[in-house]
Amino acid sequence: MKKSANKVAIITGGSKGIGKAIAEKLASEGINVVLNYSNDTQAAELAVEDIKMLGVDAIAIKADIQKKSDIENLFSQALEHFGRIDIVIANAGMELVNVPMVDYTEEQYDKLFGINTKGTFFTLQQAAAHISDHGRIIVISSSTTVFVNPGFALYGGSKVGPKYFVEVLAKELGHRGVTVNSVIPGAIDEAGIFAEMPADSPYKKEIIDATPLGRMGLPKDVADVVSMVISEKASFITGHHFIANGGAKI
Repeated sequence: MKKSANKVAIITGGSKGIGKAIAEKLASEGINVVLNYSNDTQAAELAVEDIKMLGVDAIAIKADIQKKSDIENLFSQALEHFGRIDIVIANAGMELVNVPMVDYTEEQYDKLFGINTKGTFFTLQQAAAHISDHGRIIVISSSTTVFVNPGFALYGGSKVGPKYFVEVLAKELGHRGVTVNSVIPGAIDEAGIFAEMPADSPYKKEIIDATPLGRMGLPKDVADVVSMVISEKASFITGHHFIANGGAKI
């Protein structure tokens, strides 16, 4: 029997990209998975099939994390199916970059902060209310919260709040043995805005040239860090932010 047998993880935005890679990594360690998705039912169902092939149970639950009621329903359905929640990965997010601050619209502001800030806040709130003692909560953040660049005002700004939420919640849940941390990816190929970008894109070349390890990150790299942070080896680490960006400074 695998070491993590019977544990249950909720992963928001879990049907594609980084979220799916995390789901597959956790499933390979014997953790049952609840995949949250917002629109693409087919992709979510395919992801569930892939995860079940790893020998665990998995379900997909549609929820718009901009809506508090949807997040509450996500957690209630997860509890109804599995009876427990041990790990919560707040991964769902929206990217909108390379836009000068003077050009962002009010609608874009509301959308980014609705998903990245509000959605993450209420995901963490539900996690705090329902997670088992000695559980793990992780926010998937962004290196734009560490390295400030033009064109990233709204996206980076919407990700700064959740870093603060992590530190507050780590103090509020510490007495229960629950750890709360964030993983901060750099530019991740095959995910987000890079998913459809050609390999020879000048933007990708700029990132690779600025990365000491000489490549962009992959969803698997983020999943590996998440695996480390939820392990027993990290049981005394909380309120921390793990940067996984190959040493880049952009």
